[in-house]
Amino acid sequence: MDRIDAMNAFVAVVDAGGFSSAARQLGRSPASITRAVAFLEERLGVRLFQRTTRMVKLTETGERYLADCRRILGDLTESERLASGERVAPKGVLSVTAPVTFGRLHVRPLVDSFLDAYGDVQARLFLLDRVVNVVDEGIDVAIRIAHLPDSSLVAVMVGEVRRVVCASPDYLARRKAPKTPSDLSEHACIAFSQVVSSDTWPFAGGAGGRPRHVRIKPRLTVNSADVAIASAVDGRGITNVLSYQVEDELRRGRLVRLLKPFELAPLPVHVVYLTSRAAAAKVRAFVDHAVPILRGVLRPSGTGRSR
Repeated sequence: MDRIDAMNAFVAVVDAGGFSSAARQLGRSPASITRAVAFLEERLGVRLFQRTTRMVKLTETGERYLADCRRILGDLTESERLASGERVAPKGVLSVTAPVTFGRLHVRPLVDSFLDAYGDVQARLFLLDRVVNVVDEGIDVAIRIAHLPDSSLVAVMVGEVRRVVCASPDYLARRKAPKTPSDLSEHACIAFSQVVSSDTWPFAGGAGGRPRHVRIKPRLTVNSADVAIASAVDGRGITNVLSYQVEDELRRGRLVRLLKPFELAPLPVHVVYLTSRAAAAKVRAFVDHAVPILRGVLRPSGTGRSR
């Protein structure tokens, strides 16, 4: 059986609220709709519906698969329309991912403004402090803060950020500011485990131009940059985070930047997406919308394939 046909039948069952209603909608027999869904369930090795005599309800796996089916079928329809020369307006579900704090500060507002501009688009925004596999997890666009490996992704560079060490004026009034990374051994450190290892922090100046890793003794280790920053603002110690995460606190004087001569080279920020999705109107429109906004809050840079 054709998988696309089976996916269409599956989505129709969900939208129509049942197998018989879906069959009427598609002009097919109820038995053929049942066979199509059974084909998908057998192929996937999971149940997509919980069936009773009165209703059908999606399983948890079925709900996730439904979102993927809608995206795949929408992209297929859009590709066919593009191939025929028809102008396509952005529509459908757009999936975007970004690091948690960067997403909260910068990506969520631009997703909101994008939705205001394109009424036929719905968005799913995933804020995660890990590298998301855009293929396996069905992501259209990802914001990445890192040097990128060679890949099938198109990468548009929008700026760069740095790792920075900082503490509050209150803490520094009680403790002498470190002059070199080695001085951190005498200080209370607040480690953010999502950014660096909990007991070593990297600095410039290692052998052969490599980073120098300095061992610290964390007084507090957290898995949230916001918590590490709040603790540092409260005078609890020195923390090491990314520059955009503390931009407001530094500007307002609530934190002071330390050890600037020992900072590592900046990390590039990219908007990335699969080459296979470059033709999708929703992806093109979002990239065109996001790039100038992000370049407005980060340092301008160029574009190109991921490196």
